[in-house]
Amino acid sequence: MAAVQGGLVDTDEEKDIKTEPSNDGFGNNNVNDGRLLSTSPGATASAAATKPAVGASEDQQTLLAVLQFLRKNKLTESVDILRREAGLPEDSLDLKGADSFGAGSGGAAGGGDADGGDANSLLSRVTISSTAVVQAPPKVSGEDQPDVNVVLSAYSQQGDPLLYKVYYSGLKKFIETVLDCHRAELSQVFYPLFVHMYLELVYNNHENEAKFFFEKFSGDQECYYKDDLNILSSLTKKEHMRGNETLLDFRTSKFVLRISRDSYQLLKRHLQERQNNQIWNIIQEHLYIDIFDGMPRSKSQIDAMSGSLAGEGKREANKAKVYYGLLKEPEIELPLDDEDEEAENEEGKPKKKKPKKDSMGSKSKKQDPNAPSQTRIPLPELKDSDKLDKIMYMKESTKKIRLGPECLPSICFYTFLNAYQGLTAVDFTDDSSLVAGGFADSTVRVWSVTPKKLRKVKSSADLNLIDKESDDVLERIMDEKTASESKILYGHSGPVYGISFSPDRNYLLSSSEDGTVRLWSLQTFTCLVGYKGHNYPVWDTQFSPHGYYFISGGHDRIARLWATDHYQPLRMFAGHLADITCTRFHPNSNYVATGSSDRTIRLWDVLTGNCVRIFTGHKGPIHALAFSPNGKFLASGATDGRVLLWDIGHGLMFAELKGHTDTVYSLRFSRDGEILASGSMDNTVRLWDATKAFDDLETDDFTAATGHVHLQENSQELLLGTYISKSTPVVHLHFTRRNLLLAAGAYNP
Repeated sequence: MAAVQGGLVDTDEEKDIKTEPSNDGFGNNNVNDGRLLSTSPGATASAAATKPAVGASEDQQTLLAVLQFLRKNKLTESVDILRREAGLPEDSLDLKGADSFGAGSGGAAGGGDADGGDANSLLSRVTISSTAVVQAPPKVSGEDQPDVNVVLSAYSQQGDPLLYKVYYSGLKKFIETVLDCHRAELSQVFYPLFVHMYLELVYNNHENEAKFFFEKFSGDQECYYKDDLNILSSLTKKEHMRGNETLLDFRTSKFVLRISRDSYQLLKRHLQERQNNQIWNIIQEHLYIDIFDGMPRSKSQIDAMSGSLAGEGKREANKAKVYYGLLKEPEIELPLDDEDEEAENEEGKPKKKKPKKDSMGSKSKKQDPNAPSQTRIPLPELKDSDKLDKIMYMKESTKKIRLGPECLPSICFYTFLNAYQGLTAVDFTDDSSLVAGGFADSTVRVWSVTPKKLRKVKSSADLNLIDKESDDVLERIMDEKTASESKILYGHSGPVYGISFSPDRNYLLSSSEDGTVRLWSLQTFTCLVGYKGHNYPVWDTQFSPHGYYFISGGHDRIARLWATDHYQPLRMFAGHLADITCTRFHPNSNYVATGSSDRTIRLWDVLTGNCVRIFTGHKGPIHALAFSPNGKFLASGATDGRVLLWDIGHGLMFAELKGHTDTVYSLRFSRDGEILASGSMDNTVRLWDATKAFDDLETDDFTAATGHVHLQENSQELLLGTYISKSTPVVHLHFTRRNLLLAAGAYNP
């Protein structure tokens, strides 16, 4: 594997560039932290000459950055003292310039406790007394402007604008004439080169040349970049570039291309012979070329993994060890009340060790070798009520229907009629007794789907009159006067986009456009806590399968891990280049998956905060994620209408399920993992044979090392059934403990 840095090199010098760049823990490529200050793509000799000087003055640059910060916050005395002690001249701050300030500013953004090797560190960082709240300094107007200038300054020096189309046409003509086996791989460079060359022309005020360049070559790009090209076409002036988030993302993150060594040698030799420094400078400045040994990939293999905002995921990013196994279930004694129940429990004993989400092949009492240790992260202890619930779950498991191609589940569809408030999110409790809906009118509504009505706890005065030793104390504390089939929860000041019940059914989470996540009590139907950390809309939130922890993600591109009893996040997962649209906990609670509008899925380690997997392949924003019950596999759905299956251990895609014609909004595995259900905006629920897809998975050492993926065109073989609603998009899916499939959505006349 090689990371391409530096200028054109000879073949015999290639061993010098095979070092893999460091990973910052979030999957970000820190090839050169000072790259934001690089003078230009065209500055080759001069940049090389000044490089030692830059390294020598690194400490001074740090000092100047500190002085700049102090002066910005009007700490003039501190500035004078520090400057005198450092022996810097009085005009040192004026000489510094805005571009030096903010160098590498993205490197420290949202870092997540990468040193958190101790399980207790997950909580130790946030056990702060409520009085010790640190007030953030007020945001200065234009504070981020120097960073934007630094980012865009790389486009300031360039060659003759009229030669851009000549360079690009020459490369295009060369790639079209190479052997078929290399053409598909080399064609990957067209899109990133096109974007950066266009942006250079726009930045340097060559508007007519930029327009001609865009019109001539935009049609050559892959269809899955259509949305990005539409945004790019609106950037016709230098002023347009300054506040465009998509552009800044593209500029600051290296576009990853995976190319075989033979194809790379062809490209390098061509650029050497043509003296085409303009294109080579863009390649070394803005691209990360992940070189592998072996046969070049085919067009279909490349298309399967392409489409994200920053190219493919690096193979190096998917090599970390992931403990995807399930935690061992605690021992629970089953009470024997009478002969009938005893017989039932005897029958249910083989199911006793099954975890909360029933898993394939986990009946053994031995610890799974791929599972994390029980104490890797601190998990809440089981309360008596939790043990009773697990006993009920075990009893229901004995009546669970074993699903398969010959035994498909029944589907019960909950249609929200007259939902003029705009249904935006749905969730069911694990025991399927309650359903909640989030609405665009900022309310959360909870319904009982059993004959048992919803009741509030009595007032404190009435509770004092209750005999606390009575057997039916749990019934007596409930106020019958408040009994109703539904409750409305008020508190958010914007549409509610995500909701999640706690495993014990005592709490409900909701996330909103107002930037908050709220925790509601289902005993009093009141808001207990408002978690404030996101600065923008929060698109999704989800409780951990073990309770206590929950995850949230939104427009600010940072996922946050919380504990219900802490007002600050325990972890911040930074790395996505666009909105985080969906979040999902792994069944063992040690990992979190996030899907994003940057068209990637990332898997994060809850303990360390590191990104341990990056999955690319979707051609649109991801809106649905689901882990298989055994923790080995992940399913994802997106606006491209496809469902992709991922092998978490090897970090590879192994199946592509085609059939939906609109956005896939919900995915759910059956309790035994045999069936995968997908719900879409095309008003259908589709059932897929998950077992066959898993059995067809063949992962040899070569595939794992090179990232070659051979996807079978067997969607129709795996499709077990399609169920069409009259006119109701499917927002949520849920399998009951007995494997009945529940679906929900709002009728759309």
